[in-house]
Amino acid sequence: MTEPLVARGIAFDLDGTLVDSAPGLSEAIDLALRDFGLPAAGVERLSTWIGNGADVMVERAVRWAEGDLSPEFLQKVRDKFDHYYADTATSGSRLYPQVKETLAALAALDLPLGLVTNKPTPFIAPLLASLGIDSYFSLVIGGDDVVVKKPHPAPVYLMLGKLGLRASEMVFVGDSRNDIQCAQAAGCPCVGMTYGYNYGESIALTKPDRVLDHFADLLPTLGLSSLKDQEA
Repeated sequence: MTEPLVARGIAFDLDGTLVDSAPGLSEAIDLALRDFGLPAAGVERLSTWIGNGADVMVERAVRWAEGDLSPEFLQKVRDKFDHYYADTATSGSRLYPQVKETLAALAALDLPLGLVTNKPTPFIAPLLASLGIDSYFSLVIGGDDVVVKKPHPAPVYLMLGKLGLRASEMVFVGDSRNDIQCAQAAGCPCVGMTYGYNYGESIALTKPDRVLDHFADLLPTLGLSSLKDQEA
């Protein structure tokens, strides 16, 4: 039997781990591309570009569309994306199954929960509030809050410092190689979710400490009662 992971705190990625945000991101990217006469990429293709922050996602989209890759043009597309995503972020995002129930169960144990995401910081709070999960997080670190983003360990180091935890005491939960590599570089145990956005690759290839198919499986992985047992 696999020993449970022991945690005094838990940090989560956002897009692809807690939230299926690809539809809203895709709509905003496609509208931005359209404004410059470039073809729409579509949600399936866009989902393979998520994970390294908005600037990289925009560059991948423009490169695919065979557009101008100059910094000036990429910034224009990024500005258009920000404009549209302010409207599509909430309408085009939904929680994955049992995310809210699992977060509530963890929060009830007084475990500090953190969020470490490469998503631009201004979009995070409205999205969390619209999904009804904003109250669960002790600390949120967005893509604009650090100089370097995941997979660099800097965001996790910042999280550990603010929560007063050692790396071995915080479990990081993500869906892409950026998350797993970030956690591994920081020295944190990590859990990889199979259902998110990982560039079309299996999350198991990055060798997280645990690989889970369902978010609610996190509870027994941490040695806690499952949602089903809690409801009994």
